Amino acid sequence: MRFRQIIQDYANQRWLQWYLPSATLPAHTVDCPECGLRVALPKTRQGQECACPRCGHTLVRIESRAFQLPFACAIAALILVALVYSQTFATVIIGGIYTRLTLPEMVVSLMSQDYSFLSSVLFLLTFGTPVLFLLMAIYVYGSLVSDTPFPYLLRVTRLLTRLNQWIMVDVFFVSALVADIKMSSVSQVTWGAAFWLMPALALLLLRTANAVPIHWVYYQIHRHENHTLFQAADEQHICCTRCLYFRPKTLANCDVCGSQLFDRRPRSLWISFCFLLAATLLYIPANVLPIMISADPTEKMISTIMSGIIYMWHDGDRLIATIIFSASVLVPSLKILSMAVLLWSAAVRPVMAVEKLSLQYRLTEAVGRWSMIDIFVIIILMTAFHTPVARVTPGPAAFYFCVVVILTMWSAYFFDMRLIWDWKEAQEKHPNNQAA
Repeated sequence: MRFRQIIQDYANQRWLQWYLPSATLPAHTVDCPECGLRVALPKTRQGQECACPRCGHTLVRIESRAFQLPFACAIAALILVALVYSQTFATVIIGGIYTRLTLPEMVVSLMSQDYSFLSSVLFLLTFGTPVLFLLMAIYVYGSLVSDTPFPYLLRVTRLLTRLNQWIMVDVFFVSALVADIKMSSVSQVTWGAAFWLMPALALLLLRTANAVPIHWVYYQIHRHENHTLFQAADEQHICCTRCLYFRPKTLANCDVCGSQLFDRRPRSLWISFCFLLAATLLYIPANVLPIMISADPTEKMISTIMSGIIYMWHDGDRLIATIIFSASVLVPSLKILSMAVLLWSAAVRPVMAVEKLSLQYRLTEAVGRWSMIDIFVIIILMTAFHTPVARVTPGPAAFYFCVVVILTMWSAYFFDMRLIWDWKEAQEKHPNNQAA
């Protein structure tokens, strides 16, 4: 039986190698989008990755099952999306009133309460963007697996590779866990099938997004049409910071991925600073104004972010208070401070080792989306407690807080980390300037 299994595995492997196109990337040169170092990459095969030797940024990565894995994960995730959005998310009983929640009903409930902004946030981040991403992944990888160029394949790929940051099913699930603690103290909550399926959906979405390496997928797309992607790494060409292919300097936008072509992002510091300044100013009303108003027939309580955290801490829910404090106060504050440090380091001089600043920049980009926990908690409470016995409505701070999260994400996106590395290179070439 063991020998038979070995023969079968070998036959399957040979069949895949014969049927599927090659996933190997030939040797070529790229510029690191984070530190600007020019790196000569060797031939990269399935299951391998190449990182920048200076800053550690991953330049090229190919999955072990480069064609099959994203395709299979996307199909499985799409099935789970249908199940999650068709099944009961939770049932809430308070004061004898029974409320059944599904995710579509939550979106409709927010619309009926004239909170179209929050309704749009919930729909786009937990359904619209994930479904669009999965459909596009199936379309793109279906084309790659069948080795057939589908219509508008390049346009679909360009949009596919830009949606990752706006998929927040995992953030919503953690928010539901936080909301459970708040709701359980005043009501009876029973989680439905949609709730229990959501972590599996979140993991599949994350795995699908991680299995779509931008540099590799564009190589496969252009291989269909016999386009030459690898061009000379000289002064007449610029390496695109998104797809990492050298394109002619005369182009305004990359003809591979559609991104703007630049040696260093134009007005990067000013644009990033303006977004950061706006986020800092709006963060004040986000903390001072009420973020949630809860009422019952005998009492009305107006909560700011900090007052809600303090209330939960004194009420014994210290773990939840810590989570809310971390997501709603600590993360946004540290992200604003981190971006201020990065901007100062690029405009004046680095305040610490450039390698540490690179790590700081990656962390800043990664954690920003988790600040949406507080907004999702409010959305869940609003839809669960919309009865004569208990009612929760958002305060004006909810809008400001959403905008702060988006602005800080944009501030990090428009910041060009290579400007700090340029400063280091200049000091290494002219050490006397540093001494002065």
